[in-house]
Amino acid sequence: MKPGSAGDLAAGSFVPPEVLIIGGGMIVHDQILPSLYHLQRLGRISGITICARRAKTLQALIEAAPLQRAFPGQNFRATLQPFAHAMRQMQSRHIVFVAVPDQLHHEVIMQALACDQHVCTVKPLVLEHRHGIEIAEEARRRGLLVAIDYHKRFDNRSLMARRAYRDGRFGEFRLGTARLLEKWYYRRSNFQNWMTAENSDAFTYIGCHYVDLVHFITGLMPAAVSVYGIRDRFPNSAEGYLWTDARVIWENGACLNVQNALGYPDAAPGGNTQGLTMYCQGGEDGGLIAHSDQYRGVSYSYAEPPSYAEPNPDYFQYVEWEGVGLAPAGYGYRSIEQMISAAASGQLDSSLLATAQNSSFNDRVIEAARQSLREGGREIRLGQP
Repeated sequence: MKPGSAGDLAAGSFVPPEVLIIGGGMIVHDQILPSLYHLQRLGRISGITICARRAKTLQALIEAAPLQRAFPGQNFRATLQPFAHAMRQMQSRHIVFVAVPDQLHHEVIMQALACDQHVCTVKPLVLEHRHGIEIAEEARRRGLLVAIDYHKRFDNRSLMARRAYRDGRFGEFRLGTARLLEKWYYRRSNFQNWMTAENSDAFTYIGCHYVDLVHFITGLMPAAVSVYGIRDRFPNSAEGYLWTDARVIWENGACLNVQNALGYPDAAPGGNTQGLTMYCQGGEDGGLIAHSDQYRGVSYSYAEPPSYAEPNPDYFQYVEWEGVGLAPAGYGYRSIEQMISAAASGQLDSSLLATAQNSSFNDRVIEAARQSLREGGREIRLGQP
């Protein structure tokens, strides 16, 4: 580590890293900032800065009632300056958390690496495989971590399935289905300004979770992908692939179907509808992995509308703890905790975290999926990883 940098564990004097968040949208409010606030009050990180383009974005985070209640007295430094300038003001080898639209990831991450900063980023890493390779090579050259928040890896059911699958208890994956449809109100959010047909699509934004998860569980690599998309209009009349159906073929011939959309009814229970089913082949019998990720066994009917809800206690919730305010709990928090811990300690290799180096297969899938969408759903074979 450079003098004055974070994570100087070898010298026995851990310096909590500063974190600069680039972007201030929904995921920052719902998962990233509360996770970082909790790590801050535990002494795992120091200052938090959020860099956004609009003052109202930052003001909304400052005034957010859930954050004020859970983290009384805590705050972040807000800045509207260009992200490159904000990065250059940091000491080296601290942490930049990238939470911007998909098509901007490559530019922002490369700038962070040029400023000698570790990077945590929302998924997907990039839209083109060559950009992922460029990031991985630059990170390796500088000895920096680039970690991707595929938080479903840290769901206990995913970790249980991974262990049992790799112990041979399910047999070999053959056929699978996955779905994740976000609420309709996403269309009325800032998504309509960036998740347009030329920039992203429902599979790229959401489906990449399940490509990553099947690899995480099985160790298999994807070999081909085809994606059929339905173009639809956002409220501002911008067009996007808001409904997608993907078919991913794996190196052993297995097939995974993935359906994604911004189309789950606002009135429907749960924050979305999602799940994964995998059918496997053993020696004398079949194997089955079935995760109903939408319904986690919790049903509430509140006294005031909206009355009926099926909250997910496993992804991200505020819970009571012995300290001040509330504590974040769930695999959404655990994923960020793991990324921050790895960056702060200089742990560049991990079997659990998705990094620029070990997840380049998903960059290939996303690039091929975008090509398939443009070509009406044609199957695209993937090159060798």
